[in-house]
Amino acid sequence: KWWQQAVDSKIEEVNAMTLATVNAEGRPSARIVLLKGYDNEGFVFFTNYLSHKAADIESNHHVALVIFWKELERQIRIEGLVEKISTKESDSYFLSRPKESQIGAWASPQSSVIASRDFLENKVTEYNKKFSKEEITRPPHWGGYIVRPNSFEFWQGRESRLHDRLEYKLQVNGEWIMLRLAP
Repeated sequence: KWWQQAVDSKIEEVNAMTLATVNAEGRPSARIVLLKGYDNEGFVFFTNYLSHKAADIESNHHVALVIFWKELERQIRIEGLVEKISTKESDSYFLSRPKESQIGAWASPQSSVIASRDFLENKVTEYNKKFSKEEITRPPHWGGYIVRPNSFEFWQGRESRLHDRLEYKLQVNGEWIMLRLAP
């Protein structure tokens, strides 16, 4: 219901969410990614499998997501375990992307130090040339992840900072319980 209300309100980048990861040394990191799908199984986003976030995920599958819609005074916090989605699902989404984004996935060694902007632009030129005569396929180092939630917190802003906070926690038996949290 909240998702549909956010979409209907025409919020710019309604699907922007913060992804928080923790590396093998216990150091946290957070960045914005785009929610590209959700269902009863979880929340899907796509990235470079060689990126900083992917390295964190490889060493620690526990992640957190935050979706914040300032205009609606709403926030959703999601915690769970993350895993790669199937290559078929990643291929399908990749092929739906604009050509420039497909080329960008090949050209950018995401999170790596590069010498200059020219390096990146030269890579784009190289891959545009390579794929001028053949179909652009998904790079093996790029694809999707699904976050399978084990807790949610729905925060609704209210006057006098007496916000509503409802937490849903997944129990060992597969049932969800709801708890009201103080603001």
